[in-house]
Amino acid sequence: MKNSKQDDLPRMPKKWVGCDLEADYFKDDRKNSRKERKLASAKDRSKYKKTDRDKRQKNKELHQNIKLAKEDLLRGRVLSITPQGIMVEHEDAIYACSMRGLLKKEKTQFKNLVTVGDLVLFQRTDAQEGLIAHVEERYSVLSRADNLSRRQEQLIAANIDQVLITVSVVNPPLKSFLVDRYIIAARKGGMEPVIVVNKIDLLDHPTTPATEKELYKDFLHAYKAAQIHVIPVSIVNEQGLDQLKSIMKNKASVFSGQSGVGKSSLINAITGLNFKVGKVVEKTKKGSHTTTTAKLIPLEFGGWCIDTPGIKSFGLWNLNKEEVEQYFPEIEEIGQQCKFPNCSHTHEKECAVLAAVENEKLSPLRFASYQYLLEALSQEHLRR
Repeated sequence: MKNSKQDDLPRMPKKWVGCDLEADYFKDDRKNSRKERKLASAKDRSKYKKTDRDKRQKNKELHQNIKLAKEDLLRGRVLSITPQGIMVEHEDAIYACSMRGLLKKEKTQFKNLVTVGDLVLFQRTDAQEGLIAHVEERYSVLSRADNLSRRQEQLIAANIDQVLITVSVVNPPLKSFLVDRYIIAARKGGMEPVIVVNKIDLLDHPTTPATEKELYKDFLHAYKAAQIHVIPVSIVNEQGLDQLKSIMKNKASVFSGQSGVGKSSLINAITGLNFKVGKVVEKTKKGSHTTTTAKLIPLEFGGWCIDTPGIKSFGLWNLNKEEVEQYFPEIEEIGQQCKFPNCSHTHEKECAVLAAVENEKLSPLRFASYQYLLEALSQEHLRR
């Protein structure tokens, strides 16, 4: 006969006797739990490790930033980045700023955390110095893949409306593949691309080869078909300068292009300033670097512009092969007539794009640039 309710419980198998059961880990004893945590914390030596000290310091700085009242922070725009510091303008005063320690420790995809044109919040530490505490969200950004580390994004300029892709008809010669890379970077970054063709007065020079003149005509035809705004200009006879000023009025613009095309000379002609300009090396037909750092320049007629250092190459950031065609609208449109939906426009029979190039209905300049870019992306993918 069963003497108690205890006898109604199932008996524990002998092989389980002495084993820790799940129920033993979930006793409702808050007092004991707190005591155990306190003892464990006392034995924990990790708080003395350097990594943990750094983490605590970072959290401390974070809380200091949060506690810092908004009225104690000034809002300004980055004018340039120099060895003396990040030059920030606030109410007609310029402050040489540095980044707060917390911002510098952030690990991001960017090679540089701040760039010209950025809107920042900073704390004034001296009459002409400050610490940048926050970088505001950018509405547009021009960037490229870093030359040394293709896995990092190098910021060139931020919060701009249009990229003035500056080229020259000769010295150095036109390079459509470089122009197309700029066009893609501009559109990916939320800006309007505009091509500024400088030195067109040299087309009438007796030493200019006929091939360069023919290339210029093909260039104009190609980008007109691609619906890209092209402005031919000359500082010598002032052709096109008024048109250039007109599209820059009340807008934020960035001049960008290879060395020697005359970016600084154009800015001098438009603003009346006197930035240093360089000469083209006759042997290589390449320009010399005179602008060593990007700088923001206010315009008297409204808006502002950024002069950037010349480049020799322009690696596109975060671009896949599958995306390329959408940045060549004329190729994308003709490609819809191809027999195969996944046509690569390289070798397939009944390819409408190849036929259009052969029949001169599609610019060979743009098509060559398209092919060159696809090949470059394929090679980059193989290197990873």
